[in-house]
Amino acid sequence: MNTQNTTIFDKIGLPRPLSWAYLGVLVFMMGDGIEQGWLSPYLIERGLNIQESALLFTTYGVTIAISAWFSGVLAEVYGVRKIMIAGLLLYLAGTIGFVGFSLPDLNYTAMLSTYALRGFGYPLFSYSFLVWITYTTPQNKLGRAVGWFWFVFTGGLNVLGAYYSSWSIERFGHLNTLWSSIFWTLLGAFFTLILNKQKQTEKQKTKLKEKVSELFKGITIMKKEPKILLGGIVRVINTTAQFAFPVFLPLYMYEYGFTTTEWLQIWGTIFSSNILFNLVFGFVGDRVGWRNTVMWFGGVGCGLSTLLFYYTPQFSMGNYGVVMIAGVIWGALLAGYVPLSALIPSLVKTDKGAAISVLNLGAGLPVFVGPAIVGLTFQYIGSEGVIWILSGLYFVGAFLTQFITLNDQTKTSEKS
Repeated sequence: MNTQNTTIFDKIGLPRPLSWAYLGVLVFMMGDGIEQGWLSPYLIERGLNIQESALLFTTYGVTIAISAWFSGVLAEVYGVRKIMIAGLLLYLAGTIGFVGFSLPDLNYTAMLSTYALRGFGYPLFSYSFLVWITYTTPQNKLGRAVGWFWFVFTGGLNVLGAYYSSWSIERFGHLNTLWSSIFWTLLGAFFTLILNKQKQTEKQKTKLKEKVSELFKGITIMKKEPKILLGGIVRVINTTAQFAFPVFLPLYMYEYGFTTTEWLQIWGTIFSSNILFNLVFGFVGDRVGWRNTVMWFGGVGCGLSTLLFYYTPQFSMGNYGVVMIAGVIWGALLAGYVPLSALIPSLVKTDKGAAISVLNLGAGLPVFVGPAIVGLTFQYIGSEGVIWILSGLYFVGAFLTQFITLNDQTKTSEKS
């Protein structure tokens, strides 16, 4: 093995044995994220109203939340590879049903069921991989390792997916763009499951008699360790706005002259900033404290920048560059939550898979909570009211984070 290459991987905090898997998650999430930035306005243009669109994404979010909830313990019980394969198959089945049978004729009932089925896929594929990372990475490098995970996760879902679809829609149309997601998810699975040769550790194997109790640890651990429950709530707040924005914000941007392509470019650039700062805040968290980073950069920073992003089109009279800058600031500060993925599993010495399941549930619920907030409140308080709700949630999250402290005397806990 090349010593110099190993040293470089070590310095940047990317676990070299899992490098192919990281690449696979990037490509898989690109396929999954192809429609995120434009599906809602596309469906509204075809005849749905914003409440129906919000309900579709809310139903999708419910299955994502369920899948995310069990992904950590399922990965420990059955092995990461098996759970990732299950996620791939569910994603393919849901995509074929949604794109091939329900979407062309706008069969709303079928759309709800097939898009919900699709939602089971990516949490099992991607979030279970966090268990692998947690068990194979030293604690003093865990912040950087999970930073790289969120780099590839968000880079695929929000950056490559947005940029690719802004190019593909104009050339192939909306439906063919959705069909192409199958190619990208299969390619990502090839990198992760075939080219990645890293074996699982013994810690990830669970005896048959322990399987049932292991599945329930994702629930009981929150009673045993209330700080993990708080961490899960903060994780929900983290990306609620991220999944609420695509439901209503493109329509708001259209009022100020932005096209679908321009919106997708803004959305992609926002998360280009986000993935870079995922790495930055991984390093920052390891040095100045995981809790402090989440509380101040994530909570307070996102609360302020959410308002900035919304009001900038009004104050700048729809200036593309100024709106882009405001969005980039929000995307950068959103990465302030990255150390939460190191903080939560570090609250316990054992049952890390259960702790990660709570974290994964917190990552899955925003896909449900964000659109639900829009669907329930938009017709009464409009886009401005929704923005203030989302901003307020970030400040609530910052308040809760101050109570999430480590029990052991580590460098990070002393700084937090």
